Amino acid sequence: MFYGRMMRRSLLLAAVATALLAPAAEAADYVPGEVIVRSGPAADPVARVVKIKDGSTVPEAIARLRRRPGVLSATPNYIARASWIPNDPGRSGRPAGWTEVQWNFAGPFGINVPGAWDNLERAGRRGGSGVVVAVLDTGVAYSDRGRFLRSPDLRGNRFARGWDFVDDDPHPNDENGHGTHVASTIAESIDNGVGVTGIAFGAKIMPLRVLDNRGWGDSAEIARAIRFAVRKRAHIINLSFEFGRRVVAREIPDILDALRFARRKGVLVVGASGNAEYGAVAYPARADHVLSVGATTERGCLAKYSNYGPTLDLVAPGGGKDAVLAGDPNCQPQAPRGGDILQMTMTSNVRTFGLPGGYRGTSMAAPHVSGVAALVIASGVLGRRPSPDAIEERLKATARDLGVPGPDDSYGAGLADATAATTPAA
Repeated sequence: MFYGRMMRRSLLLAAVATALLAPAAEAADYVPGEVIVRSGPAADPVARVVKIKDGSTVPEAIARLRRRPGVLSATPNYIARASWIPNDPGRSGRPAGWTEVQWNFAGPFGINVPGAWDNLERAGRRGGSGVVVAVLDTGVAYSDRGRFLRSPDLRGNRFARGWDFVDDDPHPNDENGHGTHVASTIAESIDNGVGVTGIAFGAKIMPLRVLDNRGWGDSAEIARAIRFAVRKRAHIINLSFEFGRRVVAREIPDILDALRFARRKGVLVVGASGNAEYGAVAYPARADHVLSVGATTERGCLAKYSNYGPTLDLVAPGGGKDAVLAGDPNCQPQAPRGGDILQMTMTSNVRTFGLPGGYRGTSMAAPHVSGVAALVIASGVLGRRPSPDAIEERLKATARDLGVPGPDDSYGAGLADATAATTPAA
C-alpha cells in the first residue's frame, strides 16, 4: 500500500467581496490589477482580461470601462476556493476491503454503486467506458514527470489531454491533492489490489488545473477551462469549488457565458453547493446550467456544512457531522460525526499516496454525481448521446427521497442512486 504521513491543509471557505464597487474589498476576493471585460454581440460575447497599468484600483477601472461603447460588462476577476472542510490528522489507511471504508458507495446511505456496475457490464460499457469527465480543480496526479508521480490507483489509459490554466502549460499536475481525490471518486481503478474503488472506473478523466496549490483560482481561468473542456469533447464537467456567498451572477458573467456554451453543446456541468452552512447554493453551482449537489453524511442526513436552498438539485455523500433538521429521523446532530470520504490521493508530498482522512465537503459530494452521470451516459438507458437536461431529469427521477416527502430545500430531489439511474425501464 502507498500510505504516508497525512498532509495538513489550510483551505478555507472564501471570504467574499462586499459590493462590486466597494473601495475596501479584500485582496483575496479577486485578482489585483485585473478586470474581465465582455464585449461584442450579446448572443455570443467575447471575454478578455484587462490588466490595469495606470495605477487605478479595480473598482475605478471597472467604472471607467463600463462607460466605453460596446462593453457589455466589466467585473473583477474573482477568485474561487476549493469547496472542502480542512483536514484533521487521523486515518491514513485501513487493513480492510473497500466495502468497509467506502460507506459512500455501498453503505445504507451510499449511492448504491455495485448494482450499477452490473448494469454497465450487461450493457457492454464496463465502468462507464467511452465517457470523458473534465475535472476542473487543483490538477490531477496523472503522470510521472519530474518530481511528480501518477497516482498508483489511476494507472493505465485513464486520461484525456488536459491543460494547466494556472501556469498556462500542458502539464496539469496536482500540487495539492484535492483534485486527485475528486478524480479518484469519479474514476479510480478497481480490482488491482491498490487503494479503494471509483464509480466510473472505465471513464477517462480530463485534468484541467484551475486552482493553485492553495486551492484558489480566478474566474477568468475557470471560464477558459470550461470552454476548453467543451471544445475537447468532454461529456461531463465537474466543478468542486465555490465562490463566496456574496458573489452573485452579475459578477461572474464570463463563467455564466461559458456555462451557457457548455449547455448549448450538450455537456453536463456538475457543481458543489458550497460549505458555508448557508441557505443558498454558492456560485457557480447556483447557475441555471449547473446540476448543484449538496452533501450528506454516513447517517443519511444533510451535512452540517452543506449549503442548501431552492436551487439545490441533488445530494450525495460528503461526510462529516449531521445538520440540525427538525423532523428528520436520520439526523443526529449530537452524535459523533460520520465517516469522511476516502480516496487515493497525495499525503505528505506529490510522490506519496494513501487514503488520508479529513476529506469531507460538497467538493467530495459533486464527483459522486459526476461519476453516476458517466455511468448513465455509458449505459445507454437514455440513448447514444443524451442531453444534459435528460441526464439531470434521470438522476432526479431515480434519486432516493430523504427528509420530508418529495423535493425540498435540504435534499433537492434526493440522494443519487447509481443502480436505479442505470437500470433500463421494464
